[in-house]
Amino acid sequence: MNEDQNKPSTPAVRVSDADRDRALGILAAALAEGRLDAPEHTSRVQAALRARTADDLGALTADLPAPMPTRAEKDRKDMAEWLAEWRYWLGGLVIMSAVWGVRCVQKGELTYYWPVAPLGVWAAVLLAIAIWPRSDDEHGEGKS
Repeated sequence: MNEDQNKPSTPAVRVSDADRDRALGILAAALAEGRLDAPEHTSRVQAALRARTADDLGALTADLPAPMPTRAEKDRKDMAEWLAEWRYWLGGLVIMSAVWGVRCVQKGELTYYWPVAPLGVWAAVLLAIAIWPRSDDEHGEGKS
């Protein structure tokens, strides 16, 4: 018996317009970078527009690298990461304040709000990250 007959067949995944748009973006970037000439680009674009499954689209872009993220995409990702750090800071505020509050209740009096020191340093670091000038060579990329 053939080995392929023993494997369950996987249904082909149909592509959406957004999937086609992503593939067309990769093809446009490849044309702009000189990886594709105009006739081959046109041929692949037409095939991408006719593509029905993910395999059809994948075959059109498999030999091309994904385009580098734009500056706007990098900035959006950096902003999302920075906001996530503030959520962690807020979590730290809640936990440290709860510890401080429990300790105040145990002592029966309000004591010095010690979380101000670690939270202040943490906030200062987050603010410095936001205003510190960045080079285009972020996160040590390209350094050996």
